Amino acid sequence: MSKVRSQRTLLWVVGLLLVASLVIMGVQFNRGLARVRAEVVGYAPAGDSTGFERATAPRAFDFPADHGPHPRFQMEWWYYTGNVQMTTGRAFGYQLTFFRRALASDMSARSSEFATNQVFMAHFALTDVEGHHFYSTERWARGAAGQAGAQGMPYRVWLDDWSASASVPGSMHLVAENEGVALDLMLRGVKAPVLQGDAGLSQKSTEVGNASYYYSLTRLETQGVIRVNGQAFTVRGPSWMDHEFGTSSLGPNAVGWDWFSLQLVDGRELMYFRIRRSDGSIEPVSGGVLVEPDGRQHRLYQDDVHLEVLSFWQSPRTGARYPARWRLRVVPTGEVLEVVPVLADQELQVTAPYWEGAVRVYGGAGVVGVGYVEMTGYVGSMRDRF
Repeated sequence: MSKVRSQRTLLWVVGLLLVASLVIMGVQFNRGLARVRAEVVGYAPAGDSTGFERATAPRAFDFPADHGPHPRFQMEWWYYTGNVQMTTGRAFGYQLTFFRRALASDMSARSSEFATNQVFMAHFALTDVEGHHFYSTERWARGAAGQAGAQGMPYRVWLDDWSASASVPGSMHLVAENEGVALDLMLRGVKAPVLQGDAGLSQKSTEVGNASYYYSLTRLETQGVIRVNGQAFTVRGPSWMDHEFGTSSLGPNAVGWDWFSLQLVDGRELMYFRIRRSDGSIEPVSGGVLVEPDGRQHRLYQDDVHLEVLSFWQSPRTGARYPARWRLRVVPTGEVLEVVPVLADQELQVTAPYWEGAVRVYGGAGVVGVGYVEMTGYVGSMRDRF
C-alpha cells in the first residue's frame, strides 16, 4: 500500500508541476502578445520602419497575385463588408477584416518555425437588423506555425479558423465563427478591381510616402449562410472588398477618418473618405471614386463630395460622439444622398474601438442603395496605431 501511495503521490507532483509549467508558459505568452498588441496599436513604441518600402509612386498591379500579401511593406489589411438578406427580407450586415503588421524587416537569422516578424489581427462583426443586435470580436495571432498568415497563389489570408480564400478563380470564400455567431459566404466578382487614388496610389497626406497602395472590388455577388444563436439563415446580397498595403499612412496632424462604401441599386458604387485633422479641418488629399455599372471609373476629389452631418449618437461604453446620419452632395452628378445606419450602435469593442456598420442610402425614390461606413479616431487619435 505504501508503494502505491508513493506512486500516486509522485504522479500528483508530476501533474502539478506540468500544470504549473503550462500556466507559466501561458502567462508568458499572453504577456508577450499583450506587449505586441500595445506596440502595434501605438500604446508603446511601434517598432522601426527601416528596411520597408514606402508607397511613393503608382505601381503596376497583377491580379490575382496582388490579392496576396506584400511583405516588403510594413502594414497591410484586407476588408470585407456586405449587406445580405433572406428572401423573406430579414437583413444582416457583416464585416470580416484581417490586418498584418511587420515588426522587423529582416528575419534571416531566425530559422525556427515559431519565429516571426509578423503579427496578425482580425475583426469579425455582424449586424442583425431585425434582432436589433450588433456582435463584434477581435483576435490576435503571431504569423508563425500556421496560426495566422497570408499567401497569394492561391489566395488565402487567415487567423485561426477565420479565413478568406479563393479556391475557385473569380470567387472568394469567407468563414468566421465566434460564440454562436458565424458566416460562411461565397463572393463572386462582377467588376474589375478599382484602383483608388492615382492609379492605386492613395495619399493620406501631402508628405511623400504617407500613402498606401489601395484597390477595391466594389461589387461582389454574395450568397451563403449566416448563423445567429443556433439559427441558420440562407442569404444573398452585395459585398465589397478593400485591400491596402503600405509603410506609412496618416499625416502628423491627422486623428482619424470617415469612410463610405455605397452600392446603389442602379449598379453604381461610390467610395468617399475624408481624413480629419486635430484642428477640425480635412486633409486635402481626401476623395474617392464613382464606378459606373459598366465598370468605368471617375475619380472624386475632396470638393467633389460635400458631406453634412445631420445627427449624432453617443456611445454608452466609450463616451465617443459619432455622426449618425449624413447628407452627401455629389457635385459631378448633382445627386443628393442621405446615409442612415441600420442600427445606431455598431461600435466595435476591440483594442482600439471604432464604429463600422451597415447603412441604407436614401434618394428621391426612397431607398436607393446599401453600404458601409467606418469612423475612426473618435476614441483617441489613430495616428501611429495599426
